[in-house]
Amino acid sequence: MSSDSKSNQEYVPPKVWKWDAESGGKFASINRPISGATHDKKLPIGEHPFQVYSLATPNGQKVTIMLEELLALGKTQAEYDAYLINIGEGDQFSSGFVEINPNSKIPALMDHSTTPPTRVFESGSILQYLAEKFDALIPTDHAAKTECRNWLFWQMGSAPYLGGGFGHFYAYAPTKMQYPIDRFTMETKRQLDVLDKQLAGNTYIAGEEYSIADIAIWPWYGNLVLGNLYDAAEFLEVSSYKNVLRWAKAVEQRPAVQRGRIVNRTWGDAYLEERHSAADFDSVLK
Repeated sequence: MSSDSKSNQEYVPPKVWKWDAESGGKFASINRPISGATHDKKLPIGEHPFQVYSLATPNGQKVTIMLEELLALGKTQAEYDAYLINIGEGDQFSSGFVEINPNSKIPALMDHSTTPPTRVFESGSILQYLAEKFDALIPTDHAAKTECRNWLFWQMGSAPYLGGGFGHFYAYAPTKMQYPIDRFTMETKRQLDVLDKQLAGNTYIAGEEYSIADIAIWPWYGNLVLGNLYDAAEFLEVSSYKNVLRWAKAVEQRPAVQRGRIVNRTWGDAYLEERHSAADFDSVLK
């Protein structure tokens, strides 16, 4: 039977699923159905209060943008060192990283200004932790704070459909399959429509003030409509989401966003594999 014939056959799930380490396509070498460390390796620790271990994926960008925004506000205690975690090489499975995040996903943060140091994982948790620690980029009014958190958690629940759903099947899956692409394209466009309607009457996601809601959502949906994610802007007809585009362009112009988005990046025209001081950007951003 030809490979084309096999690929067109309907898949019948077995009674008990078995892991095929060769079936994961591009990510076969790093995806596995168990957790825990695969090798012993300590993580480096710099001189600043915060230590970031990450990669400049959309989730990784959230944390470095947040820290750069805090520094721009004069919060000098938000100084940080950022070390690259190359997820393609399995760095997230080192013993040092797993101690910070047992889920082996970037980003991860250590706050060495506390005794003992505080580990923080999951990007939404990190954003909330930093916002509360510095009393910044989150409203103080209870109702407004709740609205901000509504959208923060909207992003945390929605982005897996964009990344693991649409992005995976549209850009990364070993073969193109119409059903999952159609399914997740529909959901991605619905999410963009949700944002477009919200931004029709608001300057920023949660109202008139820039907040952690914008910092969480922009790396995913802002980058998507600006053509920086999955090369899918035309496919998704992003020009029809005029309010999202307006917002995405405005956030993109923020100096802290321009800095934070390139930290722990190893590709593109501007990138900074590690960040240890503001001076590190001098040779990268003109």
